[in-house]
Amino acid sequence: MKSPAITGTGVFTPKETITNDELVVAFNAYADSYNAENAQAIAAGDLAAKDHSSSEFIVGASGIEQRYVMDKSGVLDPAVMHPHLRARSDDEPSIMAEMALSACRDALAQAGRTADEVDLVICAASNHERPYPAIAVEIQQLLGAGGFAFDMNVACSSATFGMQAAADMIRAGSVRCALVVNPEICSGHLEWRDRDCHFIFGDVCTAAVLEPEDAAKGAHFRIRSTRCATQFSNNIRNNNGFLRRTREQMQDRRDMLFMQEGRKVFKEVLPLVSQHILSHLEDEGIEADMLKRLWLHQANKSMNDFIGRKVLGRVPKPDEQPNILQDYANTSSAGSIIAFSKYSDDLAPGDLGLICSFGAGYSVGSVVVERVS
Repeated sequence: MKSPAITGTGVFTPKETITNDELVVAFNAYADSYNAENAQAIAAGDLAAKDHSSSEFIVGASGIEQRYVMDKSGVLDPAVMHPHLRARSDDEPSIMAEMALSACRDALAQAGRTADEVDLVICAASNHERPYPAIAVEIQQLLGAGGFAFDMNVACSSATFGMQAAADMIRAGSVRCALVVNPEICSGHLEWRDRDCHFIFGDVCTAAVLEPEDAAKGAHFRIRSTRCATQFSNNIRNNNGFLRRTREQMQDRRDMLFMQEGRKVFKEVLPLVSQHILSHLEDEGIEADMLKRLWLHQANKSMNDFIGRKVLGRVPKPDEQPNILQDYANTSSAGSIIAFSKYSDDLAPGDLGLICSFGAGYSVGSVVVERVS
C-alpha cells in the first residue's frame, strides 16, 4: 500500500481587498437608507431598524480586519451590496476554473510536476458555479491533466474531505498524482446586508498536490492519517438550488444565501471538533504536545483559540496555531490550506502537524502530517 504525501500547495489571492472601514461605510449607508425607506413600518413595530456596524464590532466578533474579493465595487455600493461578476459565455472558462488554474500551477511547480502527470482533480468547495458539467472536469481540461475529475461539496470541510478521498485512492494504487482544488467565491453567497454576518467571508482559491511519498521530488509532508465525520444540523444553511424556481416568492428570500445560528454553532461545533481531533490523535498514538503546528479552519479567532486550548491543554503559542483570517477572512474550505501553505516551510524533518477544517453539516475533517526532508 502506497503512503500518500502532500508535495505542493498553491494559493490564488484576488487583487481587490475590502477593509473593515470600507465595509462599514457601505453597510451603514445601506442601513440608513433602509431605515428611512421603512420609517413608518419601523415606528409601528412591524419592522426592526437596521443597526450600524463598526470596525471594532467586526474585529471583536471575528478577528477579521480585511478580506480579498473578486469584485468590491458592487459590495461597497449601498444600492447593490453584492459582487458584480459578469456572465460568461459557454465558450469561456468559468470564473472558478480560472481561479483554480493559478493555484494549481503554483502547487504543481512546488511539487516539481507537470499537469500531464496529474490523473485526478477534485474540485472541493462550499459552492459550485454550476451543477454540471463538473468544475473539476473543466479544470482538468484547461490544465491538460489526464485521468478523471469530480466535484465535491462538504461546505467548509471540503478541502480535508477531498484530501482524504485523494489519499485513499493513492493508498489503493488507483491514482498516482492528485490535485485537490478549493476555489471559494464566498462573496457570492454572503448576505452583505445582514449586520450579523456581513463581514465574515472573502474569496480565494487553494490547491494541493498529493502523490505517493516514494514519488516525491523534494521536501514534502507525509500524510500519517486522515479522518472525517459528519453530523446533521440546520444551524449553518443555504437553501438555494435548482428547485428555487418551482416555489413561489423565492427570488429574494433570505435563506437563499448564507445563514447561521451563530451561538448554537459555537456551542455545538467546538466540542465536536475538539473531541474529533483528540480522538484522532489518540488512535494514532500521538500526544498533543508532539504537535508542532495546528492549521485550523479560519472561521473565527475565538473558535480557533478555544479548539487550540482544548487540544493542546494550554494557550497555543502564535507559531503553533497560525491565523490568516485577519487578512483573508473566512474563506470556507480554503482557510486551513492557506494557513498550511503559508506556515509550514519552517518545520523540520520529523515534525508533526494537523490540518483541520469544520463547518456546515456539521462536518469535520482532520489530516495528520509529518515533515519529511
